[in-house]
Amino acid sequence: MKIYNNISEFNSDKKSVVTIGTFDGVHHGHQKILQRVVNRAQADNLTSVLLTFFPHPRMVLQPDHDLKLINSIEERTELVKDQGIENMVIHPFSIEFSRTTAQEYVKEILVDQLKASVVVIGYDHRFGRNRSASIQELKEYASEYHFDIIEISKEEVEEVAVSSTKVRQSLESGEIERANRYLNRTYSLKGHVRSGKQIGRTIGYPTANLHVHQEYKLIPGNGVYITSSCINGKHFFGMTNIGVNPTIGNGNYRTIETYYLDFDGDLYDTSMELFFHKRLRDEKKFDTMQELVSAMDDDLKRTQDYARDDK
Repeated sequence: MKIYNNISEFNSDKKSVVTIGTFDGVHHGHQKILQRVVNRAQADNLTSVLLTFFPHPRMVLQPDHDLKLINSIEERTELVKDQGIENMVIHPFSIEFSRTTAQEYVKEILVDQLKASVVVIGYDHRFGRNRSASIQELKEYASEYHFDIIEISKEEVEEVAVSSTKVRQSLESGEIERANRYLNRTYSLKGHVRSGKQIGRTIGYPTANLHVHQEYKLIPGNGVYITSSCINGKHFFGMTNIGVNPTIGNGNYRTIETYYLDFDGDLYDTSMELFFHKRLRDEKKFDTMQELVSAMDDDLKRTQDYARDDK
């Protein structure tokens, strides 16, 4: 898959089938749309194109809104690639770009730059300055500039919208198994291991403290989870606590700390991907450290059982 970081960079000898959208999550509903793009491109000997934007338009137009995304832009790129799309255009979204008129959007971007022969778009798609133009105007432009439109039905669009909402809600509430079913894959976080207070070492549970690079990346709700990572080419299960460690008194600073089963080594300053498999319990403030250790012992047994059954 070719990746372009600006619409002006796109270059192809072929006409294209274009779809446009955020595609956050690249879940089952998104995959169906992308497959329609790929199938039409193959059938008509065209090239397939996804036009997406980064930062997310809401981050620019509503900066006070604390928007969290299911995928980083890097993760989204890899997931789109897996769907067989040949070209992904990630255009920088800005206030200036938001002022593009509907006709400029169609003529200069879709037709002149992306060489659209077919546009695959939702029935409720709006575009141009202040999102003033609807699919009806797009159909009129399609007639003028000689490209076809594949209109995604209300039912399909709502399926995609609901799926994205359900994924976010599931992750925010810690329902990781439900989120994984919606995504049809295991949700993960990527980052670097940083040094923490190392309190876990004093109670027999040394942990790796993961720092996620992107502030906009959605972190699952506070709690204890069964997780896994690939370390030095080997697969290790672990138990991960997301939260503020209320028993220890960490204040309001949220951390992602993982104790890996059967691993003895220093992970400090290494890159890590953490996969979430199952939620064990809510984060809880215990009256004593002994109660905390007892709960962690139980978490460990359940994690060991899960890891054994997974083999």
